Amino acid sequence: MDSRERVLRTLEGEAVDRPPCFSGMGNVTVHGLKKAGVRFAEAHGDAKKMAAAAASTYKLFGFECAVAPFDLGLEAEALGCELNFYDDGSERILYPTVKTKILKFGEELNVPEGLAERGRVPMVKEAIGLLKDDIGDEVAVGSYVLGPYTLAGQVMDLNDLLKNSFKKPDEVERILRSLSTAIVTIAAELKEAGADYITVREMGAPADVISPRMFSSMVLGPLKETIKGIDGPVILHICGNTNPIVELMVEAGASAIAVDQKNDVAATREKLGPTAVILGNIDPYNTLVKGTPDEVKAAVKGVIQSGVNGVAPGCDIWPEAPAENMEALVKATEGYEPN
Repeated sequence: MDSRERVLRTLEGEAVDRPPCFSGMGNVTVHGLKKAGVRFAEAHGDAKKMAAAAASTYKLFGFECAVAPFDLGLEAEALGCELNFYDDGSERILYPTVKTKILKFGEELNVPEGLAERGRVPMVKEAIGLLKDDIGDEVAVGSYVLGPYTLAGQVMDLNDLLKNSFKKPDEVERILRSLSTAIVTIAAELKEAGADYITVREMGAPADVISPRMFSSMVLGPLKETIKGIDGPVILHICGNTNPIVELMVEAGASAIAVDQKNDVAATREKLGPTAVILGNIDPYNTLVKGTPDEVKAAVKGVIQSGVNGVAPGCDIWPEAPAENMEALVKATEGYEPN
């Protein structure tokens, strides 16, 4: 079974020869950037450089996917926000951030026409197409969009969003439903470009920020609409402590859920039963960056024994992850044998 088939069969809940080692989120490394001759800051705005960087983690380490883009600003930029790309000509790793917001709480959100042609959407589509041409026969190519609540925190003041989530949840939900429409539009473009699967990153709504009750009443509905509107396999990722909401994550309708290192996977597996597809949850910093190869191997063994269907970092791979740890991550997954 090749890597592409292994990943896509896993996302469909079908039998595979072993768990795949892949992610639905950013996985570019400094090693890949160096080999491709690309600075991180310039990779966000050039399709060829983005594709080269995205393919490098598979080419260098055998990581079983390629994912583009690398930042969280695609939808906000298309909606009209200005981003800071921190391109000062250096090799430093800084992720783009939103510089200007477009929405004040209480205002009507106006989704621009021609969203698919705005911002970097056409460029990211080109990058995905280049990835497909380069390695698409060997590995699955993924992309991602933000969930409605997380995107709301990008286009409006985050403090206003959090405050009004408690004071005016009905108004927040209305904003989320409007954003859901925009997200689905952009996700369709990424799929059309060739993405085999899409991750919905609702990273701003973990249980330690939004209570399970609020998640159910305010976030879940727009999130369901978003996932339902995306064709093909969809991964839902939420950061932080998600044990109290894993059943709601499954209810949202994604093909798989991806959990981060704060999640107790064994408890999640016990709660969800054998059929749920769970991805995770290697600590992307304390293990992949700060750990040793032996610690990485032990972490891989631990998450598989806890019940994951696919071995994945709990969030984006830190670009500075040592090459020996990336190699250990993939090799330990490939060579895992149950006791």
